[in-house]
Formats: sequence, structure tokens, C-alpha cells
Amino acid sequence: QVQLVESGGGLVQAGGSLRLSCAASGRAFSTYTMGWFRQAPGKEREFVAAISWSGGNTYYPDSVKGRFTISRDNAKNTVYLQMSSLKPEDTAVYYCAASYLLAATTTDPREYKYWGQGTQVTVSS
Repeated sequence: QVQLVESGGGLVQAGGSLRLSCAASGRAFSTYTMGWFRQAPGKEREFVAAISWSGGNTYYPDSVKGRFTISRDNAKNTVYLQMSSLKPEDTAVYYCAASYLLAATTTDPREYKYWGQGTQVTVSS
């Protein structure tokens, strides 16, 4: 079992930055692929970023590539999402997700087994 708790969301102006954190509890964090997803009202959950268990591989959709950076600290059982050049269309609830040894290129949320409760990110224009 892995429990995930996100933090760091908030209100920011367009062009600003935020860093989200996801603290994991449970065993063997370093063997889990970690992902970030987001969901805006009335829309499906959308893949944002993923990082392999070792941190050696990361993957992003074109919509955030070059603006968002995912990283992890296995010693602290924490994964981060640094978001820069934020746009109003980035407004959503952001979720952290985990799955054992999943390929970092997996974008389907149904492939992730564990989820946090989400943190709201609002970008004003």
C-alpha cells in the first residue's frame, strides 16, 4: 500500500510558477513510477508528467513540455512538479499517482494504482 498526499497548490497569475509536492508513505517508494495528472471541471483526467522509479526517465505531453518538470527524491519519498510559465488553461485539480514499476511513458490514468486526494491550482489571467 502507498498513501499519497499532495501539497503546494494555490492561486497564481498567468506567467507565474508553482511547485507541487507529493509525499508518499508506505514501502518501497523507490520501486514506483510516479505520475502527475490534472482534471478541470467537466473534463477528463489528463496526463501531465511521469518519472520512472530511478528518476532516469521522464515523460511529458506537448501541452506542458518545456514548462513543467517532474523530479523525485527517493530518500524523502517525495515527488515534485515544478510548473513555470503557467497559463489559465493549466487551472485544474492536480493529482499525484503511483504504480509499481510502470513504464514512465504510460499516460492512461487507469494504469496507476494509487492516488492522492488532489490539490487545486488556479491560474488567473
